Amino acid sequence: MRKRRVEEPIVSITHNKIEELSIVEALQLLPIDDILKEGDRVVITPNWVKANPPYTATVVGPQSLKKLIQYVKTKNPGSIIVATGSGGDDTLRVFNTVGYHEVIETEKVEFIDLNYGPYTELALDHRIIKTTKINNLLENIDVLISFTQLKQHEEATISASIKNIALGWPPAEIHGFPKKKLGIHEDLHGFIVAMAKKIPIDLALVSLDKTMIGTGPSDGKAVNTEGLIIAATDAVAADAIGARLLGFLPQAVQYIYQLYKEGIGEADPTNMTIRGLTLEESEKLFSKAAYGQEIVLDQNNIIKNIHGGQ
Repeated sequence: MRKRRVEEPIVSITHNKIEELSIVEALQLLPIDDILKEGDRVVITPNWVKANPPYTATVVGPQSLKKLIQYVKTKNPGSIIVATGSGGDDTLRVFNTVGYHEVIETEKVEFIDLNYGPYTELALDHRIIKTTKINNLLENIDVLISFTQLKQHEEATISASIKNIALGWPPAEIHGFPKKKLGIHEDLHGFIVAMAKKIPIDLALVSLDKTMIGTGPSDGKAVNTEGLIIAATDAVAADAIGARLLGFLPQAVQYIYQLYKEGIGEADPTNMTIRGLTLEESEKLFSKAAYGQEIVLDQNNIIKNIHGGQ
């Protein structure tokens, strides 16, 4: 496992009614020049789980993906590759139906469907799936960016940057459509942990512009929190903050807590550097939009760490 570009858990939370501007603001609050360097081969994995429109909170918006690509270009990378493998639909159906093809063509970046090879073999510390074939792009990455919506999830509890990679990279050609043929969903949390140990995420970008509550990853209710963005140097930290906005402390999400316990990332916000909005401000903003009232875990400058108060 290669090391992340920045190992310190730095999280930025921004809110701008225009999501694209909020993304740029969130990135600029991070040590971005230590993450993205001239000549890098940068891979962006967006959440394209199903061919539903972005307003449903199922997938990231094409214009937001375009802005992310344009921002990465300002750092003079050697190449930018958009790479993902849909689990709910054929990736090319998502690609064409939602409008990502126009972004790829306009921005002149490469696209790779991770549901197919050429493959390399990836060994996993998982009780069911000991190895999996995976696109050999994995062997030639300088920077990996996970870009996804935040969702409640019917099996994973929440879906954010870590699950986006863990389920976006295994090929459906091998694991089936959806990716349940070989046992991923027989121990989903364990599989997410196993994948996260092998594929480090250098930059986690989680959009709450449209967040899915109820039952994800594609059948829940979309919450319209315009331009609320979480970005982080540590995907565990990003997802732990996203989970808090949905009301979950780390132990409520098995894979987040396991990755934290094994030292893969930070889930305790008292050990994170948080920039931009405070947790309290973020929780108020999101809960008001989602539930019509403010529901706050962290208030009066008192932040809960790993454990709740009861």
